[in-house]
Amino acid sequence: MRLLAVLMVASLVFAASGAVSDVEAASKSSKLFGTKEIRNKNLKPFPKWTGMLKRYFKEGALGEGDCTSATFNTCHLAEWQKFLNSLEGKKVVSQVKAVNKYLNGVKYITDIRNWGVTDYWATPTQFKSQNGDCEDYAIAKYMSLRAIGYPMDKMRIVVVQDENLGVAHGILAVYINDKPYILDNQIKQILPSKKIHHYKPFFSVNEKFWWLHRG
Repeated sequence: MRLLAVLMVASLVFAASGAVSDVEAASKSSKLFGTKEIRNKNLKPFPKWTGMLKRYFKEGALGEGDCTSATFNTCHLAEWQKFLNSLEGKKVVSQVKAVNKYLNGVKYITDIRNWGVTDYWATPTQFKSQNGDCEDYAIAKYMSLRAIGYPMDKMRIVVVQDENLGVAHGILAVYINDKPYILDNQIKQILPSKKIHHYKPFFSVNEKFWWLHRG
């Protein structure tokens, strides 16, 4: 994940727009990892995210096949849809836990091995077909929850610094009763962000806004 380049572009966008478009210090929602959040609606600094969204919503029909095939096909899609349908009517926490567990079962693979590039944001279909790395888990969870009706403004893809490992990492934050819970391919349980102390958030993003994190 080439974090430095993204952050440099993001900083330039803030400078050009007067630095602060929307400071949410007074929001009732708990802040991610206790940081100050600055919101901006210009998603141009995040072409990998916006590019993934465009590909996802334009994906064509899948090929036929059975669920033993290595290629993601209509059988796998029906299996995934059956899982999502099974969550209908359940409490939000139960839905979120189930999605986290289900998608954490996908095999991890680095982008360089999978795609031949250092950073690629895959659609959920690509992820289910070819596996993926940290942000691909987060994206698939985001889109799965979105598919069962969870509001997009209650979810964010978050890029953090893992201070234990010294690397950038992608996770999903889901707001339940205005409190952020973290869905992470490295952690089995969903946890409130306040209980995770080794992540320092750089930015978070959804389909409408992105947030710069400070403090």
